[in-house]
Amino acid sequence: MDFINRILFPTDFSETSEYAMNYAVNFAEAFDAELEIVHILFDDSALVSSHMLHGAFRNLSTDLEKGAQEQLQSFLDKYPKLSEINFSSKLLKGAPFLEIINEARNFEADMIVIGTHGRTGIEHVLFGSTAENVVRKAPCPVFTVRLEDKKFIMP
Repeated sequence: MDFINRILFPTDFSETSEYAMNYAVNFAEAFDAELEIVHILFDDSALVSSHMLHGAFRNLSTDLEKGAQEQLQSFLDKYPKLSEINFSSKLLKGAPFLEIINEARNFEADMIVIGTHGRTGIEHVLFGSTAENVVRKAPCPVFTVRLEDKKFIMP
């Protein structure tokens, strides 16, 4: 099976995402595939309507972007196996599941590897399940990963 040449791995830096990263790295190694690791910053610019607030939010946005870049580097540093594979990483800005779908198309991903649980509680209600939306809309197969100790509970 040599049809997996490009793997997209979106991360939210959660524990589940860290666990799923192991799968992404191992798949990339096994298939000699290129791995692209992305983190998506929610684009809050659409929420800002006042020009006076826009300047303050622009500074906050720059700080958030810098912090996310540092967090992404910290995340990557946990995986020494990355030095053995062809990988790249980047930050994207927008609605997480839409950016993942768009990046899968742009990157021409043959597979997406994604953790199933990231946000919980009110964030899940507001943003929905990113993984669920990705599975429904992805232009390629999606390999979902959940933590071993997570048990499914019937609603």
